[in-house]
This record gives sequence, C-alpha cells and structure tokens, in this order.
Amino acid sequence: MLTKETSSSIADRVGELRTTFRSGRTRHPAWRLAQLTALERMLTERESDFAQALEKDLGRSAAESWLVDLAPTTAESAFARGNLRKWMRDQRVGLPLGALPGRAWYAYEPLGTVLIIGPWNYPVHLTLAPLVGALAAGNTVILKPSEHAPHVSTALARLVPEYLDPTAVTVVEGAVAETQELIDQALDHVFFTGGPEIGKAVMAAAAPHLTPVTLELGGKSPVIVTADANIAVAAKRIAWAKLMNSGQTCIAPDYLLVEEPVRDQLVDKIAAAITAFRTDDGKGVPLATDRQATRLKRLLDSSGGRTVTGGTLDSSTRRCEPTIIVDPDHDSAVMTEEIFGPILPVLTVDSLDTAIDFVRQRPKPLAAYLFSSSKQAQRRVLAEVSNGGTVINHLMFHVLVSQLPFGGVGVSGMGSYHGKWGFETFSHRKSVLRKPIWPDLAVLYPPYTESKLRMLRRFM
Repeated sequence: MLTKETSSSIADRVGELRTTFRSGRTRHPAWRLAQLTALERMLTERESDFAQALEKDLGRSAAESWLVDLAPTTAESAFARGNLRKWMRDQRVGLPLGALPGRAWYAYEPLGTVLIIGPWNYPVHLTLAPLVGALAAGNTVILKPSEHAPHVSTALARLVPEYLDPTAVTVVEGAVAETQELIDQALDHVFFTGGPEIGKAVMAAAAPHLTPVTLELGGKSPVIVTADANIAVAAKRIAWAKLMNSGQTCIAPDYLLVEEPVRDQLVDKIAAAITAFRTDDGKGVPLATDRQATRLKRLLDSSGGRTVTGGTLDSSTRRCEPTIIVDPDHDSAVMTEEIFGPILPVLTVDSLDTAIDFVRQRPKPLAAYLFSSSKQAQRRVLAEVSNGGTVINHLMFHVLVSQLPFGGVGVSGMGSYHGKWGFETFSHRKSVLRKPIWPDLAVLYPPYTESKLRMLRRFM
C-alpha cells in the first residue's frame, strides 16, 4: 500500500513533468532529436548493465538480450530520429467548394504527460520502444517498469536520468499501488503492455479520468501449416520462435494447425530443431517467476493429447523442458489460455478450411502465421483471419519492421505503435482552417431568403 510520502512523491514528480511540458521545451525538434540520440547512447554504452539485469531477471544470455531487447530498441529510435522532421510537418489538405477561399491543414502536437507501463518478458524493449514514440512526439514521460523484472527496473531507474532529460522523463518503480496512483493523476495517455486481464483493469482505472489508453495485449497466436509448405524451413523457424525467451513472448507461436499428411514430419523436424537450438544443458529453459512455473505446470498436467518431447517442469528451479503435445483436448487449459511458455500444442486438421474455421471461432489473436507455398492459401488467410499482424512463411519478424504498425485487435489489443504509428499514438492531430477576411459573403448570413438558399445549395 502506498504511504502518504510515496503518494505525494508521485504527485510531485508528475507536477514537475507537467511544468516542463508547459514550458514548451519538449516541442522543439532539437530537444526531441537529442533525447532519441541519448537513448541510443544509453542502450549502446550500457549494454552490459542491461544484459546483466536481464540475465538475473530472466536467465537470458547476453547474446539473446542484445538480439531481442537492445538492438530492436536502438533501431526503433534511430528510425524515428531519421524521420522525425518529416513526421512533424504540417499536412495540408484540400477544401470543398463551399469552404473556399481558405487554407486547411492538420498539425501534430504532443499530448502532454504520458505514462508507459512496461511488462516483465521484454522489460527493456517493451518499455523503451514506446518511449521512442512518446519522445519523438514531444511529450514528457513517466516510465513504470514491471516489478516482476526487478533488476531491469532498478537499472532503468538508475540509467534513464543519467542520459535523458530528468525534468521530462522519470522512472517510477513499484507495483499495483504505484500504478494506480499514477493513473489517478489524470494523465494525457496511458500505454500498457501486458495481459488482457490487467489491461482491463488499466482501462477501468483510466476511465474515470477519460484518459485515453493504448493496450498492447496478447492472445493465442496460431500457426497454420499446409501440406505444400516447406516443412524443413517451417520446423526450424517455428522452433526458433518458440524457444525465444523460453516462449514468454506475446507474439510467440501458441499452437499449430497442421494438415494431416505432413503433421508427423513437421513434428519430428521441430523436435530435432529444438534439440539443436537448446543451450540449457538438458536442465530445461528458464521461467521468469514462480507463478509462471505453477501456471505452466497446470497446463502440462491437464492437456490431454500425446506428448512427443519434453513434458517435465521443475518448479523448484523454474525450469521447463520444451514440450510438443499432439492433439491436446480442445477444451483443455493449454488450448484455451495463452501459453506464454515453451509448450507447443499441435492440432491435426484435414484442410485449410478447417484451420481457418478453428481460428475464427476464437478471440482475435495478436499474430497469425502461415506456412504455405500456395498464393491462394495466403490470400485466404489474409482475407478471412482477423488478427493484429500476419507473417507468411516466418514468425515474429513484423515486430522488427518500424515501417509497419504493431498492435492487436479485439481482445489482443487497442491501438498501435512503432515508427510513425508510435509518433501518432502520442500525438494529437489538430485540424486548422484559416480563412481570409475578404471576401465576406453576405449569402452566409441570415435572413436566408429563397435566393440565398438556392445559391447555398449549389455550393455546399
């Protein structure tokens, strides 16, 4: 529970950020560019600090931490920095005949003081990548790292004020009480990355203040594999994506829908790829928390189906064997809950129709993946499966493309970011219309005679 001192401290820090924003300093392109440059320097110069924190929190190697947390964030910032002046330009639009003469445009202005709530699974990237958009848009920012990645949270609290403007960007550590207190400051935007249940709570907390929210959530992202797919390549790519961060990824492949003629071949090749890719010396891949271990153990114990490889989880060490389960019960927890771990259910389907119907009967996922050499199959999945983003013949790479918006739909999220979409998420598009003093047409003013109305009907 928050103490009065802590509550007062949060209010004071928010007040300082609002004072900075009102000064107008963050609106200048030079300030925005300087902050982005400083963010990139922090990620480069303090790579070892972040890698050590990620290893302590998630058991990640330094190489994987650079690949999935640090490098993508640096690239996102560099992309924004290179495009910022273009994004900031006023966008002129045409006028209908009835509004002439005049000039119309829309301008991007920063929202104000915004809150970014980060998750524990990619605690650097998914906290700082939204920061890129917020800084590019000219806001002052509160970062709330996840309490479930405490070493990263501490590192951010220490390093962010060393590199970024401390009167414009602040880090608030803590848990639920601190997050609630921050949202209660009636901020100008809340950006949350996490699970749907917590996302609902964030949205409910923001509602009394009419604070707009962006929710980057998750869901059960399917992989459809047709009989004409390149099975060898598909197997390697699926195994790689599932092992990344021990499967604790919002866009990880959650389950496979595989046409029956190639199912056994695909399963065998995925199992072989998992064996080749593993670096855990047979101890199992690391899980982030005791809660994660308990939850995944429940999923394993109640799945039904046939376990092809793995199947064991040591709760005392929080280590889980990468596991493939063929044809689990459709109503089991492993098929109704987001797995968020190194467990891969494989469901046999008799056709692409069956696979598409299966996905469409469930909540819209954050991602959908298709392995197929058929252009017709690709067109069908794109047209018939609603999801946040689709990748054909690979997995997860869309998150690395700053030119694409990233976000969910339905229960998998609300709003998007990356690249210009991050800039726009943290901006308000203000409409502007400038009219000349002359001509000042009398036809616009009452009384509206028949002749005036005839003229107005012609031009409006």
